[in-house]
Amino acid sequence: MKKIFLTIIISLIAILNTCSENKIEKTDLVEKEVEYFADSTLLKGYLVYDNKQKGKRPGILVVHEWWGLNDYARSRARMLAELGYTALALDMFGDGKTANNPEDAQKFASDIFTNLKIGEDRFMAAYNFLKSQKNVDSSKIAAIGYCFGGGVVLYMASIGIDLKAVASFHGSLEAIVPPKKNEVKTFFLVCNGADDSFTTKQQIDAFKTEMDTANVGYEFVNYAGAIHSFTNPLADSLGQKFDMPLAYNEKADKESWLEMQKVFKKVFDE
Repeated sequence: MKKIFLTIIISLIAILNTCSENKIEKTDLVEKEVEYFADSTLLKGYLVYDNKQKGKRPGILVVHEWWGLNDYARSRARMLAELGYTALALDMFGDGKTANNPEDAQKFASDIFTNLKIGEDRFMAAYNFLKSQKNVDSSKIAAIGYCFGGGVVLYMASIGIDLKAVASFHGSLEAIVPPKKNEVKTFFLVCNGADDSFTTKQQIDAFKTEMDTANVGYEFVNYAGAIHSFTNPLADSLGQKFDMPLAYNEKADKESWLEMQKVFKKVFDE
């Protein structure tokens, strides 16, 4: 009996060790702070990928909120790397600049949307940098964005940049340049908070009309009970600090992330 008991204990230890090793070896993320340029402007991004995965894989651009390239944008890039992609959290404001209050954030974001050429150049600098990575399949590039970044990725796709898909999370829907009919091949995923006070029904209707008119593939998902910044766990504290209608919604966050994965699987497997 004693020998049997000892054998069982040894077997259990072996199983636990195996599970532990598998868990450790699941991913081996390589994280790099990188620099690249748009004309003379220095841009500072964050590149991450799983080194255990061999060969080329799709590349995903992550466009930050109006706060700039902060830890939240980096965390989303890491999550994408864990899914098997090479992700670049890019810098739209230059020199890795971030804002710690809504006034500066509004100014930084407005500087881009009032001079779209600057925004296009900075996005394309990141796009080309990502495509040049040895482990990236340059024919399979997509982009995701949050709030300000959501508006950016929708705009970049609408002007015809070669992206397999874009996913906007609680992003701006205001039409900047309606896509031209039958010229945009990108698939658009819009994940919106149904109770987001920054997005109006008129904007939603206009967006859908533009997509339908231009014959663009898209999916628009409204998450009940979700308001602005519903994917960001820090949204509650930011909302309270600056008296803004922001709040995290775990259900909408998880569901929208799964929706994005479905879209990427579809467009990259085609």
